[in-house]
Amino acid sequence: MRRIMFVLWKELLELRQDPRLFPIIFVAPIIQLTLLGYAATTDVKNIPVVVVDADRTASSRDLISRFEATVNFTIVDVIGNVNDSDRYLDGGRAWMALSIPAGYGARVQAGRPVVVQVVADGSDASSTTVALGYTTNLVATYAQDLVGARQRSGGASPAIGGIEPQVRVWFNPRLESRVFILPGLAALLLLVLTSVLTSMAIVREKELGTLEQLNVTPLGRVQLIVGKLLPYAMIGMIDVLIVLAVTVFWFEVPLRGSVFLLLGMCLVYLLTTLGIGLFVSTISHTQQQAMMTAAFFFLLPMMFLSGFIFPIENMPHVIQTLTYLIPLRYFIVILRGIFLKGVGLETLWPQALALLGWGLAILLLAVARSSKRLA
Repeated sequence: MRRIMFVLWKELLELRQDPRLFPIIFVAPIIQLTLLGYAATTDVKNIPVVVVDADRTASSRDLISRFEATVNFTIVDVIGNVNDSDRYLDGGRAWMALSIPAGYGARVQAGRPVVVQVVADGSDASSTTVALGYTTNLVATYAQDLVGARQRSGGASPAIGGIEPQVRVWFNPRLESRVFILPGLAALLLLVLTSVLTSMAIVREKELGTLEQLNVTPLGRVQLIVGKLLPYAMIGMIDVLIVLAVTVFWFEVPLRGSVFLLLGMCLVYLLTTLGIGLFVSTISHTQQQAMMTAAFFFLLPMMFLSGFIFPIENMPHVIQTLTYLIPLRYFIVILRGIFLKGVGLETLWPQALALLGWGLAILLLAVARSSKRLA
């Protein structure tokens, strides 16, 4: 244990000698999390909408007021002719046109089905999809309120196609993207930081020739590896606490589950990230090569195939099968489960077990490949 502590102290002294490294380790995650927390969002706000109100009744104005009351939509104009909406969409002054037909108010009051048409500009497919989702949710909620109001007044319940809409959104009622993006972003930052730093630290020993000096010491291979990895595990946990504080207190993402379970799962995840860094160091000869290998063969595939950016359900079946080899997939499920749902190991044990198995496998493989002799 004493020998391991000497190696650990040596690594900390080397980190201290490079004053530029500390801002990268501790300040950069805060800056990245803050910037991406605001920029990496699928939320669309202030969507310009032109309303074609051919009814001009209290009921139609009530529906329009629902759109005006939310930050997701901005009513740019209310017109009476549906043909006039073309110039708003063609000129980009509106993304959507909401058309309320004549007789809308009478049908609503009578509890009869009524169709409200929405025409959307599909030139920005992703934003339009989100906007249509907002519209569907808003109209469904409005229809549900009408049902409730009529039932309270003792009237017959209006039915739309024989279906009474009931919309519920759990865990993220306002459908804010930062609520589910930030936990995954924390996992991604931890992966990048610890795996790259670990791989470059060991490869640096080769480049500077200090690995040759360690060869003549009585250090065992396992002792050397543990002493090398422990400082970066400590740095990783400090960064976890920093990222956790920013996520919870600055962005106000609710942490509904156990903090201790979250920290424990982060330790399990560190087995994977440190193992990747150690493995990359065994197949790299320069720091530049280590960085490129970690980025192209580990970081980018994990980012794209973990479900952090693209939904796994939308991927081809073959690619979906490959995602089971991505440890970040399991950790993101764990983080979102603890953060948003407040669940514990009784629910997350399959992901925790898979993450632990992945971490032990890559770590044992890296230890088996490593050697005290120069590569």
